[in-house]
Amino acid sequence: MKPIQDVLIVGGGTAGWLTAAFLARHLGTSHGGIRITLVESSDIGIIGVGEGTFPSIRGTLAAIGISEARFLQACSATFKQGIRFDHWVRPPGVPGHDHYFHPFSLPSQRPGAPELLPYWLQGDAGPGVAFAEAVTLQKAVVDARHGPKRVGDADFMGPLNYAYHFDAGRFATLLAEQGQALGVRRVVATVDRVDLDEHGAIAAVHTQEKGPLTADLYIDCSGFRARLIGEAMGSPFKSVNDVLFVDRALAMQVPYERPDTPIASCTIATAQENGWTWDIGLQERRGIGHVYSSRHTDDDAAEQVLRRYIGPASEALSPRRLVLNVGYRETQWVKNCVAVGLSGGFLEPLESSGIGLIETAAYLISHLFPFDGDMAPVARHFNDFMRERYARIVDFIKLHYGLTQRRDTAFWRDNADPASFPDALRERLAMWRSRPPQRLDFITDLEMYLPASWQYVLYGMEFKTELGAARAGLRRGTEARQEFQAIAALGAHARRDLPPHRALIDQMMSKAGVKLAA
Repeated sequence: MKPIQDVLIVGGGTAGWLTAAFLARHLGTSHGGIRITLVESSDIGIIGVGEGTFPSIRGTLAAIGISEARFLQACSATFKQGIRFDHWVRPPGVPGHDHYFHPFSLPSQRPGAPELLPYWLQGDAGPGVAFAEAVTLQKAVVDARHGPKRVGDADFMGPLNYAYHFDAGRFATLLAEQGQALGVRRVVATVDRVDLDEHGAIAAVHTQEKGPLTADLYIDCSGFRARLIGEAMGSPFKSVNDVLFVDRALAMQVPYERPDTPIASCTIATAQENGWTWDIGLQERRGIGHVYSSRHTDDDAAEQVLRRYIGPASEALSPRRLVLNVGYRETQWVKNCVAVGLSGGFLEPLESSGIGLIETAAYLISHLFPFDGDMAPVARHFNDFMRERYARIVDFIKLHYGLTQRRDTAFWRDNADPASFPDALRERLAMWRSRPPQRLDFITDLEMYLPASWQYVLYGMEFKTELGAARAGLRRGTEARQEFQAIAALGAHARRDLPPHRALIDQMMSKAGVKLAA
């Protein structure tokens, strides 16, 4: 069995270059370690749906040697502290809360203090106080459009948990620069065909400009086309369109009216008649798009929804149209080929899982790397892990739709039909009717979203948990009420202590201009 010496990544963009940089850093490519080559065409664009991330991206950027200031400067990046969901529970004009918030910070759990969720369920936070507002101060900060940290805080550190919004094209360029600084060889060429050997493994990737390229391990980052894992290796694609209905998107880039326009420090996801709109604030513009179901509406009607949301600023803009192939390959590593990014699967951008799944795959390949060339056991482990992670993300995204009280269109009625729920989600909801979710409901290493995220969405969507006899064990109500009051007071303090989001960005930009890390 031949040890692995050469890795060939087919495709650039975020998936290809993030994987290349992470592998190069971990495997010591610039110091004589595993050789990594990335081949990409010069005429392939960046999909760029969502432009949002999950907090894990901070650790990834640090791991590959990109400073926070450099990232902010290069990618027009801003801070993301969570997602605000407007009109997901009920349509506009219906009495009740018109939005809820999914913060990235965990519920307060000071040493010695009781777990707050059961006490919130029995009303100790006060009437009408949303769960996320009761247990973390992050919503107060986001509502004030302030940032999650101060300019003097260390890179990737701050009082509140956070991720980023960014320009996807610029991010890919930054990753390409860093990957090459870490020793990755870049080849600009278009893949023409893939040869298999007598055992069904990849023998060579042929390009129009550079001829055949060979390696010991091939990583498919070729996007939805899946040139290696799909076309060559024949790994089937599992659609989840019977669970998650949206399969189209329209996107526009909307400039700010003024250079000093305040920037929201969260994604704003607004439910529409047959899908939802995203609204993401970058430094010079907003990225706004509409994700919708082609079974419930048509492209022209969807475009009118997007233009109505944006207003007059949309009149001079033309939307980018995207067809979304929602699902994943249950087998993402076949022989000497492994898929990362869209070639392995795509789940709609509601909770920014796309880049998180790229990070997961790159981390697994790096840390499970089969140096001796024995790929079969590693492939089985990788496939089991990624299959379970995708399935759990599908459940989590469906939670946002399935608990809606909206019945104003067929789209929402179909989403609320329990027949469209995965079995695992139905079982969890059945348990949570008499007790709240807790960590034993989850296998941590297989989950992208922590139990707190499930709690924020579950109760943001106004799910009912009847504590019943469990109330007898809740004997620390006085302490819980004191904690809720302390969190509210800290929220007011944080609004004073943390700077406005745009001011924070402007201050941190002065720290930019550092050299490439090697």
